[in-house]
Amino acid sequence: MERYIDPTKRHEFVLLFDVKDGNPNGDPDAGNMPRVDPETMHGIVTDVAIKRKIRDYVAMVLGKPIFIQSQTALNTIIFQAYQDVGVKLATIELNEEEKENGELMNWLSQLEEKGLVLEGNQVIYTGEDVKEKDIREKLTEGLEEAGLKKQLGTLLRNMAKRLAQAANNMKIDEQTRQKAQYALCQKYYDIRMFGAVMSTGLNAGQVRGPMQLTFSRSIDPVFPWDLTITRSAITKESDRRRKQTEMGRKPLIPYGLYRLHGFYNPFLGEKTGVTAEDLADFWDALVHLFAFDHSAARGEMNVRALYIFSHENAKGSAPAHKLFDLVKVERRQQEAPRSFHDYVLLGPADEGQKDVFLEGFSGVTVTRLV
Repeated sequence: MERYIDPTKRHEFVLLFDVKDGNPNGDPDAGNMPRVDPETMHGIVTDVAIKRKIRDYVAMVLGKPIFIQSQTALNTIIFQAYQDVGVKLATIELNEEEKENGELMNWLSQLEEKGLVLEGNQVIYTGEDVKEKDIREKLTEGLEEAGLKKQLGTLLRNMAKRLAQAANNMKIDEQTRQKAQYALCQKYYDIRMFGAVMSTGLNAGQVRGPMQLTFSRSIDPVFPWDLTITRSAITKESDRRRKQTEMGRKPLIPYGLYRLHGFYNPFLGEKTGVTAEDLADFWDALVHLFAFDHSAARGEMNVRALYIFSHENAKGSAPAHKLFDLVKVERRQQEAPRSFHDYVLLGPADEGQKDVFLEGFSGVTVTRLV
């Protein structure tokens, strides 16, 4: 097995990527302008943005299920995991009067975030409170403001009583919670690698992920540029007589080379069940990070280098910051860099070499994949 895909070893990595005439990570609090450090004007790309691209690659290209997605509500995924490990959730059947009440059905369909899921002719309770008073509060919160207290109050109070009776028979101990958490780790790639908070509804606890990323920071200051653009299309028919085009904005930076650091903790990887295949998929995703994520807004984004430092054991053989210092990026005599060729990359391994032992760092190898 290649050392850099061994989940029982400690790994760190340095990723270099660049953007040309694009916006690598817009800030919604600043009109979607490229994120920058306000003191130094160095460009910033958040760890969350990079993780999103990794998740998209794993799901779209590799075809593996991920937890953080938009197709299925997270609470639904969590209580499905509890069902898979044999937990019978608190469930009541709706009677004919309840099923035929459109306002009630519409109200129940909006309560998923409070731990109440409408599934067919059943209401499933996924919360932890088992007292009738607490469940009633979840069912009726906001009812008066919506002007539905008179129509639905009695029905919901009766439903709370039935759910409380069912909830009293549902016992979830710590061992059961751990089983559900492990089942979620086994099924979803991003939980195994990045961890997740799974206590939004039926509580499956929190998983601390073994793979952690820093913010990406540009090597040099960048210049956020807000361009004015036009389109020859009118939004409203009433505008046709007084204008032929509409104006818009397009934020970008002319060029920026970004650097990201990452860490893999094998002790946490053992807990979440990370495999050699998972690590191989992660490096694959980093190598092809932007290959399937092109858009007009992001311009040209390319991965320029990926250095992986692998230790001979789980504890590690050298401090991470000393290994990161081995990868040096120097700017040529260019005041305003506009391409990767305006930099000189001085790394500890030549492109294509594998498992190069580092001089002065016993037990550490470096692999350059890009």
